[in-house]
Amino acid sequence: MSNYETSQTSDLKELINKLRDTQTLSKNEWIRLIDGRTPELADYLFENAREVQITHYGHDVYVRGLIEFTNYCRNDCYYCGIRKSNLNAHRYRLTKEEILNCCKTGYELGFRTFVLQGGEDGWFTVPRLADIVSDIHKNWPDCAITLSVGEMEHDAYQTLFDAGADRYLLRHETYNDAHYRKLHPASLSARHRQNCLWDLKSIGYQIGTGFMVGAPFQTTENLADDMLFLKELNPHMVGIGPFIPHHDTQFASEPAGTLELTLYLLGLIRLMLPKVLLPATTALGTISPTGREQGILAGANVVMPNLSPTEVRKDYLLYDNKICTGDESAQCKNCLAQRMESVGYHVVVDRGDSLNV
Repeated sequence: MSNYETSQTSDLKELINKLRDTQTLSKNEWIRLIDGRTPELADYLFENAREVQITHYGHDVYVRGLIEFTNYCRNDCYYCGIRKSNLNAHRYRLTKEEILNCCKTGYELGFRTFVLQGGEDGWFTVPRLADIVSDIHKNWPDCAITLSVGEMEHDAYQTLFDAGADRYLLRHETYNDAHYRKLHPASLSARHRQNCLWDLKSIGYQIGTGFMVGAPFQTTENLADDMLFLKELNPHMVGIGPFIPHHDTQFASEPAGTLELTLYLLGLIRLMLPKVLLPATTALGTISPTGREQGILAGANVVMPNLSPTEVRKDYLLYDNKICTGDESAQCKNCLAQRMESVGYHVVVDRGDSLNV
């Protein structure tokens, strides 16, 4: 290593130290830290991220029971496999009874958080969703209910909160408006999506957001903007994952995001938001057989096994080659528990509320 490289590595380690100590960097510092990453720097970052993670959460990894209850969607996001214009998608909706059965199965397996995720499906009106949420809350009052059903107006979010929803996941996808427009039709905007997050937070939800890593047209400056937005919003959870192309979208031939950059950004987010909940996503496990384990070792502390009926899992394909589409719920949970134990962490089954309040 040359003297220049040694000096650069030393300077960037100091930036990591600054981030750990102050939880704040300028946009130019974010760009330097992301562009200047090396394997040596990543190792230093992950060591620091693990220390911060263990300080606040120990070696606990929280599990969320994921229920993908509809793959109908009114939107046409250019990267998504369940986009409205994908005529090859095999559509389905779970009934209320099927959703409640998923919760019953999950509760018996020890899950204490249910995540209802779906496309923006107009059949599931706010009253219908509120009725489902209310019944889950009545039947399993010791469980947290998380929704991930897209953009709504303030009053709709309030109604669902009043029905018993505790948390809401809404990835901002990318903060930069110009970049957002390259990934979405004109009917959608970065500003509206961000406003939804502010609405959710003002109502009292524990909120989760995040972005794709390696999305088409993404620049380091875009990523720096994403980090600055996360700092400003100060969410309870951040979900990031690599972009993975879907064969029925216009980005089918685009390269996927990398495991390396995703892990690096996970470590940076852990230092910036020390108490945030940080999932090791299914997408990480899709691009690498040990992706979720590596995510935990980079600072993550949440995993989301699938509670959806096995016969529909193969149809909720936002991207190609998604893992765990055929596993039974118990098998999926037990497999994840063993994987976490293999890297020195253990799955816990309580609500796992965020400490980032």
